[in-house]
Amino acid sequence: MIVITATPPPTSAPRVVVVTATPPPETKPRVIVVTATPAPIPLATLQALQAIDIEQQLVTNVYKRVNPSVVNITTRSFTFDFFFNPIPQQGTGSGFVWDKQGHIVTNNHVVEDAESINVTLADGTTAEAEVVGVDPPNDLAVLHIDVAPEKLVPVELGSMEGLQVGQRAIAIGNPFGLERTLTTGVISALGRIIESGRFLGEVIQTDAAINPGNSGGPLLDSLGRLIGVNTLIFSPSGASAGIGFAVPVSTVKRVVPVLIAEGRYRHPWLGIRGADVTPELAARFRAAGLPWPVDHGVLIEAIFRGGPAHRAGLRGGVQQVRVGNQILTIGGDIIVAINGTPIANNRELRVYLEEKTHVGDTVELTIVRDGKRMTVKVTLDERPAFGR
Repeated sequence: MIVITATPPPTSAPRVVVVTATPPPETKPRVIVVTATPAPIPLATLQALQAIDIEQQLVTNVYKRVNPSVVNITTRSFTFDFFFNPIPQQGTGSGFVWDKQGHIVTNNHVVEDAESINVTLADGTTAEAEVVGVDPPNDLAVLHIDVAPEKLVPVELGSMEGLQVGQRAIAIGNPFGLERTLTTGVISALGRIIESGRFLGEVIQTDAAINPGNSGGPLLDSLGRLIGVNTLIFSPSGASAGIGFAVPVSTVKRVVPVLIAEGRYRHPWLGIRGADVTPELAARFRAAGLPWPVDHGVLIEAIFRGGPAHRAGLRGGVQQVRVGNQILTIGGDIIVAINGTPIANNRELRVYLEEKTHVGDTVELTIVRDGKRMTVKVTLDERPAFGR
């Protein structure tokens, strides 16, 4: 018997096949920026936008309107060298037409000491000018030229009423001899009180660029009306630093007609020498045992004999005292008000006299004498060259 036995295949470990998926290498995401290039704005569209630019229209219209009123002033004077030989000097400035009679307004310092003066109008007409009148304290002068009335375009006068800081200011003049230059800015401040040796008063401050040669030119509002006469800049370098000053139109209206009629402007005068009373000064006097009645006012230190204050019976100081580095003469009357308007210091008193009164006016001063208030009437004289 044959026996057949099935032999199983040899046992072996199971075969394991491991398949590892290898990811593709990491890459930064691609960012595609598509910039759309706009089509150029057609010239016709730009011209249409320009046509509705109100601000630009305003300035260009003011220039077209007022430029014919602005004049260029050239002066000729002489100085002397070490050997007393005459040396000619030439200066330039600006001005504007006041009326059809040929009167031109400018600054006094533009024409001061000039041997000859020539005025050039906007159309190129040049005429020799004569000085009609000057007012150095307000830095104003009036000239006269003999030309046909149709060549003269007077500037329109504006007003200080309603004028505000931030309003537009436009200057036209001849800076550095560059004729008919326009600059724009704003009114930076009103009522600045300037004492520069030229004038005293409340002036307009502007950041419209004003440079040498702009002196005497008009400062205008947005309607092209005169609001001031450019006169002074504050600048360490001598060029525009954005701080310019103009004599206000209220002063121009008050002074110019008098210069035309009389050749000079008479400034009112009290005939006193005064010192400012301040709270600090009053406190020092009280600490020293002196009964000091007020914290503000003008202490009359001296009175000019024969002057208005002397005639009215006002009293000056009688005793000198030292306060720090200052020597004061005390014992006199203290002015605290004029015509009912409180006066805090000398400057306020002088500005009030200059802007609110005239020679020959009678004013009522409120004074403190021996600790008591009283009123005194004073008739003003013309201020002499040495007085205030």
